[in-house]
Amino acid sequence: MRFAPIALAAALLIGAGTAQAQDYPTRPVTMVVPFAAGGPTDTVARLVAQSMSKTLGQQVIVENVGGAGGTIGAARVAKADPDGYTLLLHHIGQATAATLYRKLPYDPKADFAPVGLVTDVPMTIVAKKDFPAKDLKELVAYVKANPDKVTLANAGVGAASHLCGMLFMQALGTSLTTVPYKGTGPAMNDLVSGQVDLMCDQTTNTTGQIKGGAVKAYAVTTPTRVPSLADLPTTKEAGLPTVQVAVWHGIYAPKGTPDAVTKKLSDALKVALKDDMVKQRFNELGTEPVAEDRATPKALGDYVVAEIDRWKPIITAAGVYAD
Repeated sequence: MRFAPIALAAALLIGAGTAQAQDYPTRPVTMVVPFAAGGPTDTVARLVAQSMSKTLGQQVIVENVGGAGGTIGAARVAKADPDGYTLLLHHIGQATAATLYRKLPYDPKADFAPVGLVTDVPMTIVAKKDFPAKDLKELVAYVKANPDKVTLANAGVGAASHLCGMLFMQALGTSLTTVPYKGTGPAMNDLVSGQVDLMCDQTTNTTGQIKGGAVKAYAVTTPTRVPSLADLPTTKEAGLPTVQVAVWHGIYAPKGTPDAVTKKLSDALKVALKDDMVKQRFNELGTEPVAEDRATPKALGDYVVAEIDRWKPIITAAGVYAD
């Protein structure tokens, strides 16, 4: 009988937690994007957050916490209260950071409660508009002949643009001068203004610039062409079959977030991915929402593990690490 008060207290705590989950959310939710505003991941986040706000009945506010290839923002969410009010929308870097960083301040597999996958985004190889090469074949020849003269922008170690650029240099057997930024938003600004020469970036950040003639495009890094950029060949068609990568995005909460809360968030995400506005904007940006069965906690959790295993040998072979 002496254990009855303890059992009663535990039951009350469980009941309180269940009630809290049922009422969730009662205030605005913050969705951290671990890159600068204006970049491709930021664009995806703002579209999804706008739609999820309607379903949840509370505003989902996007906050940009850039730096260190996305690890600063991810660490902030990993250490946040597990109450569902601080989320992370991150891309492929959530998986590659496990190998890239020797002193990562969080565990990508253990320190988060997955909510669901959002989208797979193709990437494009682009250059400043007055870059001399006319097509990918000429670009490869020019880069090989002038490696010391060509600069390659990225959003920092572990960012999607860095990974794609790494594959590009591996395929050419050439090292270029890389210029890291806190996000591909500012990197794109410098590419448009001619301050840097090349970048490999997501269609969500490049499609408008390509169509507007602000940058020169050479290829998409997917097995098939992108409908919104139908005239742009794939890297395989253009002679670089090993340069293939699509950038997936997922939403996470801190470890310990109640299952009922992550389910509410996942359900709101599924609604957002069916939203006509979201689908239309994704299409215009050269991507599309994932299938409904991938917008779940289990699907994202399994995918993160698989992607860590996929990228580990590639990164290890390249010998690229960050402290």
